[in-house]
Amino acid sequence: MSVQADAAPAAGAAAGDLEKRAYGKVFWRIVPFLMLCYVVAYLDRVNVGFAKLQMSQDLGFSETVFGFGAGVFFFGYFLFEVPSNIMLHKIGARVWIARIMVSWGIISAAFLLVPNATTFYVLRFLLGIAEAGFYPGIILYLTYWYPSHRRARIIAVFMAAIPISGIFGNPLSGWIMDAFHETHGLAGWQWMFLIEAIPALLLGVAVFFYLDNGIREAKWLAEDEKALLEAEIARDNRTKETPRSVGGVFKDGRVWLMCLIYFSFVTGQYALTFWMPTLIKATGVTGNLNIGLISAIPFLCAAVTMVLVGRSADHRRERRWHLIIPATCGAIGFIVAATSTSTPLAILSLSIAAAGVITCAPLFWSLPTAFLTGTAAAAGIALINSVGNLAGFVSPYLIGFLKDLTGSNQIGMYALAGFLLVGVVAVLSTPARLVNR
Repeated sequence: MSVQADAAPAAGAAAGDLEKRAYGKVFWRIVPFLMLCYVVAYLDRVNVGFAKLQMSQDLGFSETVFGFGAGVFFFGYFLFEVPSNIMLHKIGARVWIARIMVSWGIISAAFLLVPNATTFYVLRFLLGIAEAGFYPGIILYLTYWYPSHRRARIIAVFMAAIPISGIFGNPLSGWIMDAFHETHGLAGWQWMFLIEAIPALLLGVAVFFYLDNGIREAKWLAEDEKALLEAEIARDNRTKETPRSVGGVFKDGRVWLMCLIYFSFVTGQYALTFWMPTLIKATGVTGNLNIGLISAIPFLCAAVTMVLVGRSADHRRERRWHLIIPATCGAIGFIVAATSTSTPLAILSLSIAAAGVITCAPLFWSLPTAFLTGTAAAAGIALINSVGNLAGFVSPYLIGFLKDLTGSNQIGMYALAGFLLVGVVAVLSTPARLVNR
């Protein structure tokens, strides 16, 4: 009896060591690399907000024209999101993500040639088509490696790329625009588009050689580590009440509720990233580099908050209130920002808003991935992301239109707070048993 009693704890300790080692290898192999790819992706998507500081004046764009151009990206994104994610699921992440990154890098560089609003709209639309499938593809890819109860923290770490792109990308964009302005006859915003497109091209090539399509292909994992990880994924998938087909995804009311929640949160996220430089400039800050350095502060706050909240959500296996509280804080931040006239108060309120809305993004994905798996997950994640990201059009266009109409940012900020509160109500209506895993 004593031998058996001693053997059980020893076996448990050995299994625990194996699990820790396997997940440690997975994390360090794929998560930092995917974060780097997303930093580049997000920077190429939203650096137009910095380009606006010079581009609008050079090309004669109104606030509405810029808002429409910034947002039309998401029409292309919407149309090609679901087919792109299904292609990734069928042919593998390695080839498809490499294709996405190379194509968007080429189109990003082409922005230096924009002469008028029409070309601006066309290139933004094509950039959306090129990038469609990248973000939901990564979310899907992470479900191949991590079960539900580990996913919130991992997605939060991965999506720390959003604030990181703001922390480093905003000062970089400001510096490029100031340092290279009029070099070889090109404006600073033209140099910014060209220089910031290069990493996407290089990383696209790197993805093809570095990324594995799944656990079984990973030569850097031992056989017992592969078996453990595959067993964890299989056990997790058996508990999911998932739609049986792609068509079933479109008929599932839970999926459309997820679309509403994500749309509400993304509205706040993109308003923040596209308009923050303009909001900070309006408080009296001058110089593109100074605006970039100051606008990095809210993203730094968001980076810390999202990782801590994600870790708490996984530890407690609770999802809803870990979304509701940050979203409510984000709404409060936008309301205060609407009336801020001093730079310190604006930065404080924008930091609260950023910590709230950016934290919502990774925490949100623990909801639909708790009940979607397989091809249904590929289609469902893409559908939710594509519908939700239509907010990327609505948000900048709405803010620009309201500013042209009223001459103030206040009404737009109040509208953003309202969208976040709609998301809060929708999260409250989601059954806890469905998502708390």
